[in-house]
Amino acid sequence: MNLRAELEQRVSAALQASGVDAPAQVAPAARPEFGDYQANGIMGAAKRAGMKPRALAEAVVSAAQLDDLASKVEIAGPGFINIHLRPDYLASMLSSEQPLVEPTSTPDRVVIDYSSVNLAKEMHVGHLRSTIIGDALALLLEALGHEVIRQNHVGDWGTQFGMLLAFLEEKGEDSEQLADLEKFYVAAKKRFDQDADFADRARSKVVLLQGGDPDSKRLWQRFIAVSIAHCNEIYQRLGVTLRDEHIMPESAYNADLSVVIEELRQQGLLSEDQGAQCVFLDAFKGRDDKPLPVIVQKSDGGYLYATTDLAALRYRVQKLGANRILVVVGAEQSLHFQQVFAVGRAAGYADDETRLEHITFGNMLGPDGKKFSTRAGGVMKLSDLLDEAEQRATGLVAEKNPDMDAAECREVARVVGLGALKYADLSKNRTSNYVFDWDQMLSFEGNTAPYLQYAYTRIRSLLRRGGIDPDKLQGQPVLTEPAEVALALRLARLQEVLEQAAADAMPSHLCTYLYELASAYMSFYEQCPVLSADAKVRDSRLLLCRRTMQTLKQGLDVLGIETIERM
Repeated sequence: MNLRAELEQRVSAALQASGVDAPAQVAPAARPEFGDYQANGIMGAAKRAGMKPRALAEAVVSAAQLDDLASKVEIAGPGFINIHLRPDYLASMLSSEQPLVEPTSTPDRVVIDYSSVNLAKEMHVGHLRSTIIGDALALLLEALGHEVIRQNHVGDWGTQFGMLLAFLEEKGEDSEQLADLEKFYVAAKKRFDQDADFADRARSKVVLLQGGDPDSKRLWQRFIAVSIAHCNEIYQRLGVTLRDEHIMPESAYNADLSVVIEELRQQGLLSEDQGAQCVFLDAFKGRDDKPLPVIVQKSDGGYLYATTDLAALRYRVQKLGANRILVVVGAEQSLHFQQVFAVGRAAGYADDETRLEHITFGNMLGPDGKKFSTRAGGVMKLSDLLDEAEQRATGLVAEKNPDMDAAECREVARVVGLGALKYADLSKNRTSNYVFDWDQMLSFEGNTAPYLQYAYTRIRSLLRRGGIDPDKLQGQPVLTEPAEVALALRLARLQEVLEQAAADAMPSHLCTYLYELASAYMSFYEQCPVLSADAKVRDSRLLLCRRTMQTLKQGLDVLGIETIERM
C-alpha cells in the first residue's frame, strides 16, 4: 500500500468535509518529533478559502478518519498537521501475507528509448548513463505492473557507414581489425580525411546502400552484426535487460521519412526556408524574437535527426500504442526533443493525454571537472571501465576475505565492482553532472552499493547462524522498541517510494530510500538483539530482518544490481 497516498486521500476528504475543496499535501516528516508524516498544505488551502490556517487545521483534525492508523494527530505552528502512526498498524503492513509491492490498477503502456548507441563505434563511457538509467526505469515500471516496451534507437545509417563499408571492402569482411571497432573507425576516418579517392568511394557507398544495392547492404549487415555483438557483450556484463529484439535502428524508419514530410505538409505545418522544409512554432523563438525553424528536410532532399525522431514518435504511438514515452538522452539535446515533441503534437502524432518525456542526464566528470576520459585524454571504452571496476573490487574483496577461494573472490568482486559502478550513477540526481570517484563508489560506508550489499549479506549471515529458513517465518512483528518502529516505518514506505520514483523517472529516490533503510536496520541490529532474545521477541525481530532482506533485494533488483550471500 502507498501509505502517503492513503494519508493524502483521507486528509483531502477531511478538507472537503470542512468546506474546502483542495487536495492535501502530505509528506514524510522532516524530524521524528514532527511525527511520521506531516500535512503541510493547510495554510495555502486556508488562504484560498479565506480561513485562518489553524482553524482549518483544527477542522481537518476533527473530521479526519485516522484512528485506525494514527496513534496521535496534532497541530503544530500556524497550521501543520503532524501524524504519528500506530505501531500495530505499521506491523500489519509488514505481515508475511502482505506483498512487498502491489501492482498498479491502471497500468501504462510505456516505451523507453535508451542506450541508443552509435553502431559505427564501440561503446564508450558516454553510453553508460543512458544505458543504466534507462534500464533501471524499465525495471522500476515493470515492478509496478506497467507494460514496458524497450527501444534501443541505435545509429546505423548515414555518411559514416559509407566510410566504414569502403574500408571494410578493402580489408575484407573477416578482417581481424573488426575485433576492435574503435581502432577500425579511427583508421577508416584517417583514410577518409587523407585520401580523396577513398572519400569519393565512401560517399558512393552511402548512395548505393540507401538505394538498396545488395553487395553494399551485405557488407553493412556484416559490420552491424559485429557491432551489435560488441554491444551485447557489454549489456550482459552490465546486467542490463536490452536484447536484440529491442533494437529499433534509425534505418527502420527510412521508408517513413517521406511519409512524415507529406503528413506535415497536409497539416499545413511546412514552410520552405532557403530551400529546406521547416516547421516554425511560436513556442520556440530566437534572440530576435523570431520563431526558430525545426528543419525536417534539407535543401538537397536529405533528412535529419528531427525527421527520424518524428517518425519514431509516430511509430511508438500509432503502432506500439504507447501512452507514455521516455527518451533517455543527455541534457544537451533538450531543445531538440522539446521541438520534436511539440511538432509531433501539432502533427497529431500524440494527443494531450500521451506523456512525452525527455529523461535528461548530466555528464560523468573526471577529477579535473572535465568529461571523464582516459589518462591520455581519449574517450574510454566501456569494456575497459568495467574491467577496472572488477579489478579494483577484487583487491578490496581479497583484503576483507583473505581466506576466500579465488573463484568466489572473482565472482564477489564482479558483483561488487559492477554494482558500485551502476549505483554511483543511479544514486545521483540524474539531471546533474557528477564526479567519478573510485574510492567513494567502492566504499563500504555511506550511500554506496557495497554498503547496501553488505547490509543484505549481514542479514543472510544472521539467518544462517540461527539456522533460520526465512520462508518459514510467518505472521507479523510486534513493535515495542523505538528502533523497531523506526525500521518498520522505513519498510512500510517502499510502495510510495517506488511510485514516486516512477512518476518522476528518478532512480535516485529509490537509492536514497535503500540507504536510509539499511541505516535504520544497522541501528536496529545494534540496539535490538535478535537470536539471543526471548522466543516471541526473537521471532518478531526475525520477521523484521526477513522483510528488510527482501526489501533490499527487491530494491537492488529494480536498480539492476545483484546481491550475494557473503562478501
